[in-house]
Amino acid sequence: MNRSATRRHFLFQTASSLAGACSASLAGPSSRPPNIVLLYADDLGFGDLSCYGARRTPTPNIDRLAAGGLRFTDAHATSATCTPSRYSLLTGEYAWRRKDTGIARGNAAALIPPGRPTLASTLQKAGYATAAVGKWHLGLGPQGGPNWDGEIAPGPGDIGFDYSFLIPATGDRVPCVFVENRRVVGLDPADPIAVSFDKPILAEPTGKDHPELLKMHPSHGHDQTIVNGVSRIGYMSGGKAARWVDEDIADTLTQKAIRFMEAKADRPFFLYFATQDIHVPRMPHSRFADKSGQGARGDVILQLDWCVGQILDTLDRLGLSGNTLVLLSSDNGPVVDDGYRDRSVELLQDHKPAGPLRGGKYSAFDGGTRVPFLVRWPGKVRKGTSPALFSQVDLYASLAALAGQSLPPAAAPDSRNHLPSLLGMSNEGREYAVEHSASGALSILRGGWKYIAPHPGPRIDRNVQIELGNDSDPQLYDLRQDLGERNNLAPANPSKVRELSDLLQKVQESPRTRV
Repeated sequence: MNRSATRRHFLFQTASSLAGACSASLAGPSSRPPNIVLLYADDLGFGDLSCYGARRTPTPNIDRLAAGGLRFTDAHATSATCTPSRYSLLTGEYAWRRKDTGIARGNAAALIPPGRPTLASTLQKAGYATAAVGKWHLGLGPQGGPNWDGEIAPGPGDIGFDYSFLIPATGDRVPCVFVENRRVVGLDPADPIAVSFDKPILAEPTGKDHPELLKMHPSHGHDQTIVNGVSRIGYMSGGKAARWVDEDIADTLTQKAIRFMEAKADRPFFLYFATQDIHVPRMPHSRFADKSGQGARGDVILQLDWCVGQILDTLDRLGLSGNTLVLLSSDNGPVVDDGYRDRSVELLQDHKPAGPLRGGKYSAFDGGTRVPFLVRWPGKVRKGTSPALFSQVDLYASLAALAGQSLPPAAAPDSRNHLPSLLGMSNEGREYAVEHSASGALSILRGGWKYIAPHPGPRIDRNVQIELGNDSDPQLYDLRQDLGERNNLAPANPSKVRELSDLLQKVQESPRTRV
């Protein structure tokens, strides 16, 4: 064993011991690092899972994951929308530090440049086989956007992923095709793809002009090119043989994830499986349609749970469960009507997608970023509940430590190694966490307090009926007594406001916070 390999092995054993991994299975020199499976749901709320208290729509497979591991109650995405949360998770950098990390268009150029260290490249360096399956939404191709008819680069393959099978952006944005590695899947060269977010492509009907062609109608926006009877954001022509069928997306992605695990079962692997569910358009397979009693949103929660069950069952079948770290979380908080009339509002009943939290997707309130977070590694991760403050920005440094990798100074500027918290050996967690809303408001949590910096803008997004948390005055909440952020204590606590405001300003002004 060379010096580098010896160091990686020593660091791996040290990281394992932080989790109480003192068993003989990790003691010998032949033991291999754990596989890592990161299940990243879309728009899944703090109150959407039965293991977090939901009563209307059971999630038995996700509950099985929770029962076998650790359930966090104070874990956060870095942002209240998808692209910036994904950027932060993979790069270890707060997305608000960059101007081009808002909600990406479907034809956006790659947001993470080739060669930049990422969670995937770091695990790849440690000997892991790496794959990204599912929703990407971090841009593809050079400046000006990708050539959908040829080789699509740069992309995941340039930042550490050996294999990728992607939804390029979101289910409700064109282009509605899968990209495997660097090519659109099933593209007929005689039917080239054109994509525009600026002007209509007249060859294709739109939902606005031809509602009679729709099987799902928009509630706001989402009235441009029709694909599979659903009108989308953006205009697209061509690529008809390559266009997906929404009802089959979950099955397709899950099978790709399973095949990757089967192919790499003999070596450590990292699978980043980012589901389409429960994002709009919610088009469940017929196995789940109308089964929840809560409309399409409830149905795709059932579908998400099935996907998780398939992944867990595959690990069991391959004999890999005992040495696989499985993590499940969401990119942001929940939204009910996000652009389609799918009966989710009418059939919500008494279900509260954000649980006791205020706000939801897009919001500066905790409903926007406090998300489900489950961690399982049998015999290594403590079972139960953790109150530790944890941010997804720390997954990079924490998993790098688990894999025995030290980080170059320029890598992961905001990611800190909280492996003991992640594995349940400490409840301390982060000293503070920074949150970022869709409208740009920044918040900071420390010691049970939450400070939301003054930020202009509407108080409520009328389309989605979510409180955004914008206010021209500072807001201060004691989350230990007021988890729902109803009682603004800023006027009565100027010293605490000043303390947290100064800390947030320090974070903003510093180009890095990793120490």
